[in-house]
Order: sequence, then structure tokens, then C-alpha cells
Amino acid sequence: MSDSVIKVDQLSKKFIISHESPERYVSLRDVMAKKAKGILRQKQKQAATKEEFYALKDVDFNIRQGDRVGIIGRNGAGKSTLLKILSRITEPSNGRITIRGRVASLLEVGTGFHPELTGRENIFLNGAILGMTRTEIRRKFDEIVAFAEVEKFLDTPVKRYSSGMYVRLAFAVAAHLEPEILVVDEVLAVGDAQFQQKCIGKMQDVSKNEGRTVLFVSHNMQAIQDLCNKGILLNRGKLVEEGGINKIIETYINNNSLNSAVYKFKKPNANIKAYATSLKISDLDNNLNAEIPFGKPWKVTIDFVVNEPVQDFIVGLGMLTIFGAAVRTVWQIPQKLDIGSYQATFIEDCVWFSTGSYKLLVGLSERGQSVQYIDDNVLFSISDAVWEKSSNIVDTSNGILLNPMKMEIVAK
Repeated sequence: MSDSVIKVDQLSKKFIISHESPERYVSLRDVMAKKAKGILRQKQKQAATKEEFYALKDVDFNIRQGDRVGIIGRNGAGKSTLLKILSRITEPSNGRITIRGRVASLLEVGTGFHPELTGRENIFLNGAILGMTRTEIRRKFDEIVAFAEVEKFLDTPVKRYSSGMYVRLAFAVAAHLEPEILVVDEVLAVGDAQFQQKCIGKMQDVSKNEGRTVLFVSHNMQAIQDLCNKGILLNRGKLVEEGGINKIIETYINNNSLNSAVYKFKKPNANIKAYATSLKISDLDNNLNAEIPFGKPWKVTIDFVVNEPVQDFIVGLGMLTIFGAAVRTVWQIPQKLDIGSYQATFIEDCVWFSTGSYKLLVGLSERGQSVQYIDDNVLFSISDAVWEKSSNIVDTSNGILLNPMKMEIVAK
């Protein structure tokens, strides 16, 4: 495609893994004993303890100019390896990559800057690496310093910077020195929440207003959703799916969730006053179902165990979108409980959430102090349905909560 800036064909990256445990200390006696075994025998042993591992395997995708692409997957899926190949830090084992434009990368704290040089000197060094003239760098210099908020330490060697200061300056340089493609890994998590939002705003600006392409890796689904319009889902080095970011996030969470109406929680290792053992999602007739029709009643039942007598004990149930945005939280009335097994039930007469997938989380607390907090990927979904009171399909494009409000029009 004419507006394609990154095209990847049959990309693979292979590593050789050795299973022989390295010896931390080797004595002269050990060396002499190994020599006595013979060189051929030693080579055969080494060959038998190695295997091939594909961090990426036959990956194909195409990214257009101006796309903001979130690369999603579990740890070990191949996300960072992909970015390193696209940034030309490492070479692929097989496949072909076509890139149009300069690439600026922010992959790890510590990469891209020379530790002995000052912040000021590193700005000019990075600009030169990107192929910019000294005049071009000077034109952007004040914007970089203002964005990074490190003016006081500009003439200090960056080896003395904290990780947060380092990332501030590194991102400011990468985003402002006009690369056609900006590549950012999980490194932004080092910064504080305010700075992360600032970075996301800047990436949106350079993409939407300046037409540059952004590749972003993060485990924060809300940040991914806020920034990206497209997504790439990887699993064990293979491309699972690509497309609109909301669909990709939903696929990722569904593939990594306990997709059932009954959830068994792991017993905590620590000795705590109380812990939840299971959660069930059902209708009011106790028919288990993790997919509730809009406008219908449903309930959530939580089984828990109390190990010590507790005062003012509370069971809480939180509901979130799959992107992590809180929808609401409800609590049981505080109670005094003795040692034993209990069951808490939350009942709703009518589901008012728009269709889609949602997360549940469980919290146990006593007198405002948390006893146990469970944030597993416990999912339920609201299905499309004809609402009996209106005989129309519910329009879910107007928000998450669709419960009606009283309203009237009167003549003044």
C-alpha cells in the first residue's frame, strides 16, 4: 500500500537455549578432568543440551502512516523482541521488513543515552543519530527541556539521574526530534501517573496532528485504549489477531480469563483472617450463566471462610470494563462474624449495563482495613436482547449505564 510505513513478511527470530548449568567456580582439578574426557565427547554433550527457541515465528502485518498501534500479549509473547527488530537493535533470523522513515525508540531505561554525557549533550547526540542537523536540534531544544522538566539538571551526567528523570528526558528527545515512527515499550511505567498521561497526550498529538506513526507496548489496557486506534495481539511468538484496538483488547482479555460462570480462587499462602474460595454468576433461579441478557435480573454469589472472629466485616464486589475503568462498587452491610464458612449474595433486579464484557473483583475488609483483594480476570458479559418494556433492541452506543432518569417537559 502506498501509505504503508512498516510492512513485515514472514518475520521470525530464533534463539539457541542452552540447558547446561554454568559453573560459577572452576578449579584446576576440574579443568584437568574435563580435558581428560576428550574434546569430541565434550562437543557431543554440549550439542545435546541446546535447543532452538522462536521468540517470533512467521509474523505478518502492515502498518499505515499515522496509525497508533498497541502491541499486546502476555510476558514472553515476543513484543519486545519485535520492537528491537523494528528498531534495528537486533537482526531477524528469517523474513523481510520494509520501513519508510526514521525510527526513534524508547525500549529500556538506559538505552540511547551515553551515561557519562550530560542531558544537554545527549539531546544533541540523539538528534545526530536520527540524522538531524545541529540547527534542527536547537530549534527543538527548548521544547524538549520544557517537556522533560529537568532543566535544573541539564548539565549533569545522566548516570546521576533517577530512572524517572532518565525516562522523562529520553521520551522528550524521542518524541520531539521528529521521527516518522515512534516506538515505545513498557518503559513509561517508570514515570509517575501524571507524566504517563502527558506522554500519551504527546503521542496522540504527533500521530493525529503530525501524521507520524506510533508503536506502543504496555500491559496497561487503559493506556493502550486511550492512545491506540489499532492493535496487534501476539502469543508465544505468533500473530493471533490484528485490527481495531477495542476488539484486540477484548480478545486478549477473553483468551486469558477464567471464562466460566464458576470461579475457584486460590487459597492464600499467608495466614489471613478471611479469604474467598469461589464466585458464581447466575440468574435468580440459580442457573449458572456468565452471559446475562440486558434488562434481566442476575446475581453474584461469593463463598468465603473466616479463620478468626471479625468485627464490622464487609464483602465488596467491584465491576469494571475490560479496559480497567471502574463502573461501580457495592458492599454488604458490616457484620460481626465468628469462625466458619459463609456465603455473600449480590442481587440485581435489572441489568442496566450496555452490551459487552466486564470484569469482577472481590474485596474482603474489616473496619476499613483490607483483608483480601482479588483482581483475577473474572469476566461476565451482557448480551444483546429485546427489552420487554420497549420492544426495541437496546442502543448501547450511548454509554455504559443505560438506566433511565425521570424527565418531563412542561410549559413555563
